Amino acid sequence: MITMNNPRIWCSIVMTQNSIGMSTRHYRSNPKIDLRKLRPMILQRIENRSKNYPIKAMIPVAYDVLRSRQLLIQGVSTLLQVIPIWSCKFCSEVYIGKTGHAIKTCHGYKRHAKNKLHEWIKGGLNDIIVPVDTFHLKNMSQDVIKHDERFDYKRVPAVIELAIQAGAELDGKKISTNEIDCIGAETLTRDDLTLVAKGTLMAWEVVRSGVEKLLMVYSAKVCKYCSEVHVGPSGHKARLCGVFKYESWRGTHHWTKAQVDDLLPPKIVWFRRPQDPVVLEDKWRSFYGHAPAVVDLCTKAGAVAPPKYYCAMKMQGLSADVPFKSRG
Repeated sequence: MITMNNPRIWCSIVMTQNSIGMSTRHYRSNPKIDLRKLRPMILQRIENRSKNYPIKAMIPVAYDVLRSRQLLIQGVSTLLQVIPIWSCKFCSEVYIGKTGHAIKTCHGYKRHAKNKLHEWIKGGLNDIIVPVDTFHLKNMSQDVIKHDERFDYKRVPAVIELAIQAGAELDGKKISTNEIDCIGAETLTRDDLTLVAKGTLMAWEVVRSGVEKLLMVYSAKVCKYCSEVHVGPSGHKARLCGVFKYESWRGTHHWTKAQVDDLLPPKIVWFRRPQDPVVLEDKWRSFYGHAPAVVDLCTKAGAVAPPKYYCAMKMQGLSADVPFKSRG
């Protein structure tokens, strides 16, 4: 067994550290290098790298994402004509059902309140599929968007921008609008609504899996302090982040790698199971489950949720009125 009481060991450690410090002491930048002369070469490398895009193997994935997104919006719009959805007047809480729940989770406008009852109003499509917009780039190798150039670029849905950069081709009208004709629910039977719900849930899964595949190849950024998303090699420089209160206006974003939930937020809602009461009560909130709003909407229309959501939905969990026996 080696002990540190031996002075020879300490001497060898000191000599090793000195040798490491001497070897790394010579690794320094050359002050004679002019970065202004290297800039054209760096820009040329970036332009040459962009010639490899779009990747042909990912073009079908991009078109699948666009088609499934269209079916998703169309299906949700159709189901909302039959199934009521409620949105809180003072916060971002959403609930799907005949009436709103009685769980005290409202924080008020700008989180000025705490643990209050929600004030429910009629919700819409944007409460289920949260819109996330980003700047539409002219090409991937263009310069970074500056603050004074922010009005020169269109704002389009982030999923569409990702698909366009992946090789999907759309005209300007389809890029700038989200209007999709939906089916009149009054002409559909119960079986037809179930088919719409199944197709909508399938489209939701296809969009999410397709976006996940595209993000493995194409870069997307999200600000870690706000919900701003930018699809491209580097984030923009528009000063739109208001996290720092001491700044005279708004600050620059702090970019990090974006995930699927940043481009397509799941919008988690309280999920009412068959064994739960009609109105979810606050005192039994620990019994209730959660689910993405699209999944909850489709299951209420007759679709079967994928098993991966069962844990969060607490499908086999106990109801609130089950008596408990105290241990003697």
